[in-house]
Amino acid sequence: MQPTEPALGSFAKADDRGVLRIEERYDTDVNDLWSAITEPARLARWFGKIDGDLRPGGRFNLSAEWDGGGRVEECEAPRRLRVTVRESDESYRQGNGVPPFDSSIEATLTPDGDQTVLVAVIKGMPLDKIQFYGVGWQINAEKLGSYIGGREIGDTELRWEELLPAYVALADELG
Repeated sequence: MQPTEPALGSFAKADDRGVLRIEERYDTDVNDLWSAITEPARLARWFGKIDGDLRPGGRFNLSAEWDGGGRVEECEAPRRLRVTVRESDESYRQGNGVPPFDSSIEATLTPDGDQTVLVAVIKGMPLDKIQFYGVGWQINAEKLGSYIGGREIGDTELRWEELLPAYVALADELG
């Protein structure tokens, strides 16, 4: 099956684990986008509920497509954020995914005129499931765009089916 939808992401390997890079441009300034990805009340509107200590070194809990927790590794507002996350064992047992693993998420925001470019690099994913993480993270990037643009978030199940062939093709290229 030929991909019909473009992928925002690209894949790489590092230490036998998957690396995903997603890049998207948003029609907002860097401070607004930073707020949308770091403030719990705003995150809850497009991503999921988060609570805890959101300062560097702090731990947080996340309830979204899966439940888990993480740690803020680095924070350079409003330009760069790096966190480590892990799905909880209980959430894993309730779902259909892979056993919990640590992943690192680094978000870099760069102003560009009236827009801001967000680059997210996610490291540590199992290579045999990387296509699914690619789809999920692209959907999250699109949900953020809908939220920033004041649009309703679309049908994520339909979007999943639309994007999956493109990410399967990218995963196949990894070998």
